[in-house]
Amino acid sequence: MATTTPTRNGHLNGAANGTAPTHAVSKRFSDIPGTIEVPVQEDDDFINVEIDLNNLVDDPTELCDMFENEHTARLYWMTIALAYAKQNKTDRAIEVLNRGSNAMQDTTPVEKLSLISCVCWMYLRKSREAPRVPPEGALLSEAKTKDHYLQLATSSLNEASRINPAFPPLFLARGVLQLLKASLQAPSKAAGGGPIDQAKADLLKSALKSFEQASKVSQGKNMLALMGKARALYGLHNYKDALTTYQDILLKTPDLVDPDPRIGIGCCLWQLGYKDDAKQAWVRSLELNPESKALILLGLYYLDASSRVPTHSPEFIKLYKKAMTEFTQKSFKIDKNQPLTCATFASYFLSSKNLSPVDSLANKAIQYTDVNAIASDGWYLLAKKEHYSGNVETATDFYRRADEARGGLERGYLPAKFGVAQLSVLNNDLGEAKLRLEKIIQPAGKHERNYEAMILLGTLYAEEVFVNQYAATKEDKSAEMRKAIEYLEQVRTAWKDPKKNLSPDSSILLNLARLYESGQPEKALQCLLQVEQLELDQIPSSEHPDGIEDASELRNALRKNLPPQLLNNIGCFYSQAEKHERATEMFQAALSSCMRIGEKGEDIDTDALVTTISFNLGRSYESQGLTDKAVEVYEQLIARHDDYTDAQARLAYIKLRKATNKEGPDATAKVYQGNSADLEVRALYGWYLGRVYSRKRPANVNEDPELRHYKHTLQNYDKHDRYALIGMGNLYMMAAREMRRETEQEKQKRSATYTRAVEFFDKALQLDPKNAHAAQGVAIALIEDKKDYSNALPIFLKVRETIKDANVYINIGHTYAELRQFSKAIENYEVALSKEGKNNDASILACLGRTWLNRGRHERNLDSFKTALSYAKKALEVSPEQVHFKFNVAFVQIQLVQHIMNVNETQRTLVQLEEAMEGLEAAIVALDEIAQHAQPPYPKVDVEQRASMARNTQRKQLGRQIESQKEYEEKNKEKIAAVLEKRQAEAKRREEERQQALAKEKERQEKIRKEREEMAAKERERDEARQAEEEAELTTDEETGEKVKRKRKPKPRSEDQSKSRPQRKKKAKREEQDESDDDDGQPKKKRRLAKKDNKQYKSAEIVVDSSDEGGDDDDALERAERAIENRSSPASDNDAASKADAAEDHMDVDEAADQDEDEEEQTTTRITSKRARRGRVLDDSDEEEEAEPDVADTSMADAANDNEED
Repeated sequence: MATTTPTRNGHLNGAANGTAPTHAVSKRFSDIPGTIEVPVQEDDDFINVEIDLNNLVDDPTELCDMFENEHTARLYWMTIALAYAKQNKTDRAIEVLNRGSNAMQDTTPVEKLSLISCVCWMYLRKSREAPRVPPEGALLSEAKTKDHYLQLATSSLNEASRINPAFPPLFLARGVLQLLKASLQAPSKAAGGGPIDQAKADLLKSALKSFEQASKVSQGKNMLALMGKARALYGLHNYKDALTTYQDILLKTPDLVDPDPRIGIGCCLWQLGYKDDAKQAWVRSLELNPESKALILLGLYYLDASSRVPTHSPEFIKLYKKAMTEFTQKSFKIDKNQPLTCATFASYFLSSKNLSPVDSLANKAIQYTDVNAIASDGWYLLAKKEHYSGNVETATDFYRRADEARGGLERGYLPAKFGVAQLSVLNNDLGEAKLRLEKIIQPAGKHERNYEAMILLGTLYAEEVFVNQYAATKEDKSAEMRKAIEYLEQVRTAWKDPKKNLSPDSSILLNLARLYESGQPEKALQCLLQVEQLELDQIPSSEHPDGIEDASELRNALRKNLPPQLLNNIGCFYSQAEKHERATEMFQAALSSCMRIGEKGEDIDTDALVTTISFNLGRSYESQGLTDKAVEVYEQLIARHDDYTDAQARLAYIKLRKATNKEGPDATAKVYQGNSADLEVRALYGWYLGRVYSRKRPANVNEDPELRHYKHTLQNYDKHDRYALIGMGNLYMMAAREMRRETEQEKQKRSATYTRAVEFFDKALQLDPKNAHAAQGVAIALIEDKKDYSNALPIFLKVRETIKDANVYINIGHTYAELRQFSKAIENYEVALSKEGKNNDASILACLGRTWLNRGRHERNLDSFKTALSYAKKALEVSPEQVHFKFNVAFVQIQLVQHIMNVNETQRTLVQLEEAMEGLEAAIVALDEIAQHAQPPYPKVDVEQRASMARNTQRKQLGRQIESQKEYEEKNKEKIAAVLEKRQAEAKRREEERQQALAKEKERQEKIRKEREEMAAKERERDEARQAEEEAELTTDEETGEKVKRKRKPKPRSEDQSKSRPQRKKKAKREEQDESDDDDGQPKKKRRLAKKDNKQYKSAEIVVDSSDEGGDDDDALERAERAIENRSSPASDNDAASKADAAEDHMDVDEAADQDEDEEEQTTTRITSKRARRGRVLDDSDEEEEAEPDVADTSMADAANDNEED
């Protein structure tokens, strides 16, 4: 008999010097003794040979020969083999087991069964240590990979199963074999597959069945079988059942550390979303076993935590450092071939651009892992390394392998797919890149968007748009622009979601600003301001100036630290939005930033920046009317760069506008002579020629010097010069305006000239579809030539969005006036009058007077005539030397007389007639003076005839009207007083009713508000009570730790209750019997008696709030006023006409008033009654959109003649 020493793992009772172990000890190979005594026959006696199992020889051949000669029992073969396995000499263990199996050929097969099954376990162990793929240069047939050893394990398992398929250890071995096979199963490439491939799922289910059989045979005592079962459930993504199994194992064997169920518990909790609980499980595992695999898992936990905080924050540095130094590094020191550790370390070196260790670490992760995802990570890390190194072909191959390791095609690994798209961009294969990125984005749902792919795809589309802007031949890139904005805006929106933990990127905002620049400049400005804020946030507090507490002042002081290009662009957009003061601040800050850069000596061409920004500052000063400052800036620029043409041109322009002497023309001529080929200078010179010859245009337009100049520009310098094209169109249109139109031939010639003008405008629009000046020229030509106001109006309205000049509003006003939409015309004239420099513009005042006159004649409203007269007098006050303004005043006064004479005696007063007589006398005097003027606005004879008619006819008629009005008022003095008193009383009554209605409405609103508050308070109380009851019913489950509903204990029944219950049952039974008797032999129906619900039902009555009417409290007051007016007497005809036109002329606004409807519910209905809720949908009619036309004749006589014909 063999004897063994009482040691375990080299220590007495598992502990050194008999002390208790400080950590849990692994039970793996714990049954292998330190020494073994083998009986050997010597002569006729047996002696015991002691073998030190801790120091076995490397070659077991001699030992095996001895065992074969001595016919040693199976136990000794097994012990020696396991001792070799304990020392990680698995190949020697397999050799011993095979020799032992061959030595027992003559014995019964059952004797060999344990040895064969042990060989199977050794092959399984070798599979865990073997590489996943053959090493480079090795033949596939000779490579000893994981799959190779699994095939040998399968062969051994089949041999053992043929001997005794019910041998208990085989169930466990079969389960482990299927688990390992499942881990090597290549992922399916099917697009519609589930999270687990069918082949892999079948293997895992078979493994689960084998583990259950092993557990059943051991009556639930085999913990390794339970561990295998939990692992199979985990592989099937059944995390809850896996967690339960792991916890069951831990309850039964709390000292089990190899394998450690705590690691499985943590993994299950992680997958279920309880990451902090998972961390606690891994921490406990590490406490029991300092070399636990939980080290790398805890490192991943802290890496995951660091990904949820900003990368520039101290918290990120703390978490990342802890993950790498305290856990990942320790895990690597314990096991340098641990795949997950190698992949994590390789990722760290890759992020720090230390590429040399990446290759070996990533290859280890690929070779030694059983998990496809880790192998995919290894290939991805190799691909990124080659990507950084510029090896495009190798990187592409590695990206492909990383993708295929996770399924490829429609599944696969998104970062790898993204990497291939990046390589396509590097190869300038943008079509392929966009196609790949679209495929990445398409499958993602709203909550799973790949924002990196969106950023790259949006940037690619944006670059297409930017390249097209500078191309010689423009293409329609509106679809690309729309896609670029859509993708980049989605990323920008995601920044606001704290759950996504995305940091704003300045490059995205700058691309969006460029995309918005032409079409939506206000959005472009918002993007640049957001970039500015990002740059300001990155300035450390140490660089903040001291003593500045105001936020705006601090912001202005810090701007000098920002890039000058950014500040300059913001200033340009402010200038475009006519916010010139802010633009000036930005340009000045940009210059300060350039000075800071120059002081620091940074390698940037600040001279070019200073030149451009200074010029923009000068233009901003011009826009604010600070001409002296602008001149100073331009002169400084010319002093530094005497060949700066733009500054010279602006100086010449300012001198032309200011000086009446030769200084302006001389400066313009000098600039033109020195830069005659510069298109901007040629444009300035053309404008100068137009100003010089504006009052003496030649009869033949082709002889006009300005037109010749533009023609010379198009023929010899640039046939696509848009300024020259628009200038020629304007000159042809001005010539057409002056042409005679008495005969048909003259009309045709005039129309042909307008057509020629439109051709030039159309050419400019072909070159620049958004050229507002060319579009405005087309609209003016439509009106003047075709009288096509309806088609011209939309063009003017579109032009208004780009050109903020007063002339645009004047043109729109003219168009509305011709369309008899007088209210809109007046509104646009007033907007034009409010523009800078147009406060007292006589022409606009005359247009307002003319429009009010036409409105008065159309509506037969005396007040409109008086307003027209007021504007005509204002225009004359501004320009008293203009005789046609004087004529306008006289004309309105005569028209007012003509109107008031036709008004009924009851609708006018004596005072009004007398004022009209005074105006008529003034008009007669004015017309006599105008007739004697050297250049009257109309023929002298016509003016004299009009004065004569006013003197001889209208004066007498008005005199008779005055006498008649006197008699009427004397005769009906008492009636008039009574009517006035009645009207005043009626007005007072209306006002009182209005105030009462308003008070009632306010009282109702206050009542509704209080009811709402009471209902909300009651609802809150009910919710709190319900929540308290639910919490009181919850208790903590002892097994899972989750909150579960407390099981109610049956209440002890009193004696009275026990007696009364049978009585109630009998009564219910009798009632049911009675009902069944009334059913004429119908079969009995079983009824379940439901418990009555005491919940209150909502009332169907709706409390109508002001919000239900589509407005707020002000709308409610207006409704009350309208109700009062509806009860009052009908308005006069003039009032009705005025209201109709006011409604018609009200400015259209293209916006729908979104109305929030608050649903009011009250809980007052009985339980049994159910009423349907009633509601109504309120629709707001959209108001029409406004529009506006061109500077035309400001006299009023033509309008009067038209109305007289009407």
